[in-house]
Amino acid sequence: MTQTKLINIAGRLIGTGQPPYIIAEMSGNHNGDLERTFRILEEAKKAGADAVKLQTYRPDTITIDHNGPDFIVEGGLWNGRRLFELYEEAHTPWEWHRAIFDRARELGITVFSSPFDPTAVDLLESLEAPAYKVASPEIIDLPLIRKIADTGKPMIISTGMASLEEIGEALAAARAGGADEIVLLHCTSAYPTPPEEANLATIPDLDERFGVVTGLSDHTLGTTVATTAVALGAAVIEKHLTLARSDGGVDSAFSLEPQELAALVEDARIAQAAMGEPMYHPTRSEASVVKNRRSLYITKPIPQGEPFTSENVRSIRPGFGLKPKHLDAVLGRKAARDLEFGEPLDVTMIAGGLET
Repeated sequence: MTQTKLINIAGRLIGTGQPPYIIAEMSGNHNGDLERTFRILEEAKKAGADAVKLQTYRPDTITIDHNGPDFIVEGGLWNGRRLFELYEEAHTPWEWHRAIFDRARELGITVFSSPFDPTAVDLLESLEAPAYKVASPEIIDLPLIRKIADTGKPMIISTGMASLEEIGEALAAARAGGADEIVLLHCTSAYPTPPEEANLATIPDLDERFGVVTGLSDHTLGTTVATTAVALGAAVIEKHLTLARSDGGVDSAFSLEPQELAALVEDARIAQAAMGEPMYHPTRSEASVVKNRRSLYITKPIPQGEPFTSENVRSIRPGFGLKPKHLDAVLGRKAARDLEFGEPLDVTMIAGGLET
């Protein structure tokens, strides 16, 4: 399992050997308040996130104002909500975008967005967005993917609900449009996601199948699943962020609060560092305790020419003598010189030596 490529978003390398790239998804957690939006940016920066992601749409660019049953949400967190009204509440007003991008630059945190139609891409291009995210439901909108790819910016694509064929088609469309820096995020599009449906084994499988940087867009509660994903090779983690779940809002129920995001950032980076590489020799920190291994020692004085026996040579700690695996070969051999109690046994003490 290896990430096969590094990508670069606003100067930050993402992929093999790099700390996990943590994206705080704001979505509708601004609750219609621009000042709250700025506070979310500030808290994301304080928590150590690498980026904040917006969603760029208007209700009339993502659906139509219709009352028919097709346009009513069935089940889940938003059961019974009319799509147009839900998106009206959740959308980030387009007139806020410049102020949000400007404030993010002042804070020193990257901001980019998920565009949901071509006009949203045009708006984000005018703001010099450094990257784009394709939301899970839009993975099948190949014209939109080609439009985003044409910007030449890095693309992050969520794969919630998608089949392997659909993921392949999306990647082909992105590459045909000119994109060569692509991240695939495994995602389960349930809000919240039951942990038993997170299926994190998909992350290394995506890497193996498609040869791109992979990660997780996570909607489970808490941070355990996201941290575990890093240990499976996720180079990017996306989690929703709110100031406080008790404040309410369309996404608050499955969003992290700032202190939880800070914990995720720390834990994810520890998990990535802990992965390391295959290791079959003492590490630097083990060097001082290698001596605590067992080895062969003289446990009774042995005059020169006398044989080694189980009474006068034993496997004990510390580890400065011959390895215990040589005990059977040593027993019955003769001492090359007078040996004293407490000496570590080495080959020079054995008459005729010993093949080690």
